[in-house]
Amino acid sequence: MRLLMVGTGYVGLVTGACMAEMGHHVICLDIDTRKIAELNKGSIPIYEPGLEEIVKRNHEAGRLEFTTDYRRGVQETEVIFIAVPTPEGDEGACDLSYVLQAARMIAQSMEGYRIIVNKSTVPVGTAELVRQAVSDELKKRDVDFSFDIVSNPEFLKEGSAVADCMKPDRIIIGSDTEVATEALRAIYAAFTLNHDRILIMDIPSAEMTKYAANVMLATRISLMNEFAAICERVGANINQVRVGIGSDSRIGYQFLYAGAGYGGSCFPKDIRALRRTAQTIGLVTPIMDAVDGVNEEQKKLLAAKIKSHFASRGGIKGKTIGIWGLSFKPNTDDMREAPSLQLIRELLHEGAKLRLFDPVAQENARSLLQDEEGIHFCKDEYEAAEKADAVALVTEWKQFRFVDFREIQRHMEGKAFFDGRNQYKPQEMRTKGFIYYGIGIPSSSEKP
Repeated sequence: MRLLMVGTGYVGLVTGACMAEMGHHVICLDIDTRKIAELNKGSIPIYEPGLEEIVKRNHEAGRLEFTTDYRRGVQETEVIFIAVPTPEGDEGACDLSYVLQAARMIAQSMEGYRIIVNKSTVPVGTAELVRQAVSDELKKRDVDFSFDIVSNPEFLKEGSAVADCMKPDRIIIGSDTEVATEALRAIYAAFTLNHDRILIMDIPSAEMTKYAANVMLATRISLMNEFAAICERVGANINQVRVGIGSDSRIGYQFLYAGAGYGGSCFPKDIRALRRTAQTIGLVTPIMDAVDGVNEEQKKLLAAKIKSHFASRGGIKGKTIGIWGLSFKPNTDDMREAPSLQLIRELLHEGAKLRLFDPVAQENARSLLQDEEGIHFCKDEYEAAEKADAVALVTEWKQFRFVDFREIQRHMEGKAFFDGRNQYKPQEMRTKGFIYYGIGIPSSSEKP
């Protein structure tokens, strides 16, 4: 089938490339001429494991094209996916301007029936807004082409997006016509050969499902972080608690890791958008309010631990802190809402000097922090530890798991290590001579 993917961000580029891999002919469209030019030259604008290979292979095979031409894209394809950004707007509301602009541009180029699929994360009711936008543009042209609107939310995790797309655990299709439903079934048939993972539902339910899933996962994280705070005070270990509750089949082990807070383009934005939707219909959301609030406070925790450690050691001003990991999670270069940014700015405000390293997010971080003084970007974790009074791990990249800590200590001035993801075993770190601080784990200097 011939498909058009409007938007070449994380969702659009990954989904378009994977659909081409499955044999569809996909045109990826973006209004960013520079990005399209780079893609046509083989340069990938985002870091995502496995994406570069799959894009290159399908582009060379002619199944994956890149263009800025709406007219060509719409007229040469049968099904059009909208996968454009939906950033946070005023008071947490979802900004639909890019979605509606795409809908209008599609309508301006239509010459017959099309299926228009909302792939972007959008609030309940967006399908009707898209339907109206398309209808209005067709009326302006004085034409009367039929079309269908479908909701097909994405469930890709940055860092494993290609694998998630190729082997989805569910595919949600919100549709109100049999023609559109069967077309989407045909598109996704190759992704569900082992067993049918396609769930058909009404459009508002499909739109709501994406938000509900993200809020549920974020709730687990924030609740674990609250448990972690209690554990530190009473002398319990959140890692052992996690295993204890995760072994309950009703709970499971996913998203039970305490840490320095979640970030990224989904959880924070989607919680606020759903809260805003609830407010507009007169509902209060105390649980979602608390989830968001707990996470914002959690992002301040590492800085508070570092300041507390140095309070009896002359204060943090003038101290050098090495920071390992900057992206909001491993296997991505995405810095949106990254907990590292909160930590960096708080430590700089206190007068600390920082040595930063991330395996892939270095350039994105550099552009965000270009106006800050007191920062030195390093080539690896060992250089980041040089002359450091303390090291803080913020993003749990795999390469940090088995570093040579004797070498690290040889480079450091101090002995404090702040593990923002509980990646290391406390007793082992203390045996190696570190003053170790984890999340939800009583430190050597803290008493129950």
